[in-house]
Amino acid sequence: MLTLGIETSCDDTAAAVLRDSDTLLSSVLSSQDQIHTRFGGVVPELASRTHLESIVPIVHEALDLAGVTLKDIDLIAVTQGPGLIGSLLVGFCYAKALSYVTRIPFVGVDHMAGHLLAVFLEDDKPEFPYIALIVSGGTSSIYLAQSHTSFSLLGRTRDDAAGEAFDKVAKLLGLSYPGGPRVSAEARAGNSSAIKFPRAWLTEESLDFSFSGLKTAVLNHCNQSRQMDIPLPLADICASFQEAIVDVLVEKTMLAARRHTIQTVVLGGGVSANPRLRESMFSRCQQEGKTLFVPRPSFCTDNGAMIAMAGFYYSRESAPGSYDQDVYSRSQL
Repeated sequence: MLTLGIETSCDDTAAAVLRDSDTLLSSVLSSQDQIHTRFGGVVPELASRTHLESIVPIVHEALDLAGVTLKDIDLIAVTQGPGLIGSLLVGFCYAKALSYVTRIPFVGVDHMAGHLLAVFLEDDKPEFPYIALIVSGGTSSIYLAQSHTSFSLLGRTRDDAAGEAFDKVAKLLGLSYPGGPRVSAEARAGNSSAIKFPRAWLTEESLDFSFSGLKTAVLNHCNQSRQMDIPLPLADICASFQEAIVDVLVEKTMLAARRHTIQTVVLGGGVSANPRLRESMFSRCQQEGKTLFVPRPSFCTDNGAMIAMAGFYYSRESAPGSYDQDVYSRSQL
């Protein structure tokens, strides 16, 4: 079975061809980072317009690299949500039109399901059930994954997502977009204990996240330093800020694993490419006798392969999508 996966949830246009559930034939991505860098963040209107320009050549390139044509495709899987509505509409409407013309069935996929299953694109695959931490620019969520199509939400951000906090702090520090890699790079030369930024644990048993207060604490620290004419220790600020986020992400994930007596932990989403998060999570899993699975960085960020994977499993249990379906901005999982 050949599945064409299409992803346009935010600012990356991506497509991939997957054979059955485990053989990736191609994965192509067109990044918009250069377009949005000068604005310090994603501009929704520019993102959707660029998707319109990119989607046809990206899909054709994915088919060509896979050595197949549309006539060989058995299923079209496309991101239905969550994400930027304008961006989602480009990919979803394109997939529906392609399905209508070619009579190839299509399925709408929840973007979060793609991240939850991205680890199965690797040779070393986890077994169910597992606890998954999905962290990106749009979400910070903990799930209990019981099968390829069954996920239970255990906790999520109440305000800023981790990736969003990275971008906002990078901007106030004068670092370019995307902020996550820039902050991480600066943090390598810094002392993570130099500044005691707050950790929002919320209630003792809560698995939810809140990073807006941390962002404000960084802003206040910078303003106080400037008022006192003290040079900003950029590396120390980045390292201390990053450590505050990582501490909370790791601790709440391990709490979820202990609470549900789960021995397997999975990381996903763009922020899971952060080296410090990977290092800290691996260390804690070793200490507590748990096994950690993390996809390679190219499968952590948005990609068509994870959408094809999720679509493949969804199609085995549900009817094909209908042409009157629409996109959605919030996750349905």
